[in-house]
Amino acid sequence: MTTLAPRAGRRCHNAVNPLHSTVYFSPDIGKEFSGVGIDDPRAVYVAGRGAAMGAVGPGVIAAAFYNFDYDLVARHIPAVWRVASPEAVLDARLRAVDSTLRRVLGEEAVASDEMAEAARLALRATEACTRHARPLYAAHADLPVPEEPHLAFWHATTLLREHRGDGHIAALLCAGLDPVEALVSHTATGKGMAPGWVLSTRGWHRTDWDAAAGRLRERGLLDGAGELTEAGTALRADLEERTDLLDAAPYEHLGAAGVERLTELARGFLMAAAGAGAFPADLIGKG
Repeated sequence: MTTLAPRAGRRCHNAVNPLHSTVYFSPDIGKEFSGVGIDDPRAVYVAGRGAAMGAVGPGVIAAAFYNFDYDLVARHIPAVWRVASPEAVLDARLRAVDSTLRRVLGEEAVASDEMAEAARLALRATEACTRHARPLYAAHADLPVPEEPHLAFWHATTLLREHRGDGHIAALLCAGLDPVEALVSHTATGKGMAPGWVLSTRGWHRTDWDAAAGRLRERGLLDGAGELTEAGTALRADLEERTDLLDAAPYEHLGAAGVERLTELARGFLMAAAGAGAFPADLIGKG
């Protein structure tokens, strides 16, 4: 087994994961999904991310996503499958990815040797991902790898994202954090989505948020000002360490040099995407 530098896999994930997420904030996904009859932005996300699992019901998607309100999911699932099949949704998503990456990275970057290299490295890392107890990863792993390098790279970032995410959910369960408590405590780190974004996209209400914050205070994890206590900071750090352990295999498989190079390439693409306005300015923060 290759010995990586501490948190090297996490640093790579932190560069790769946002590149997957560019499509969720892109006007292109709304356009493509509208073309198959899906107009509600929440339905776009729920269907777009859940379609790899097939025409499943709301319980399956809510369980796999973890931090979405079941009632929000149930407002769109299974009704959305009567409008567009999962296959049509996946095709629309890939078209949106194509146009998004071409717009935020530029045609030169999309066609570059660096993009092809990033795709090869990311796909190599996914060779060590495992399906057991990882429903979102496993569903996406059954999808074909696109031929074009920028789409193959995005596909690989999706696999790496969902592999880590499925493991992170296991860590959240071990920590005893329910969906809203997980969101509140993550936001309190300053690295999670701002409360307004959480409430508008995950289906929860301010009363849910406040109740979760109260439970975290009772556990000594949050103080009266909504900041993490020493115990809360330690819990969030332990969560990430546990997630690192559950997600180590792809990065160990890729090796230290490969992880370093993939991180470098992904960061370059990420900075270009961010500079092109791929992410909302108020997405991250406590306010």
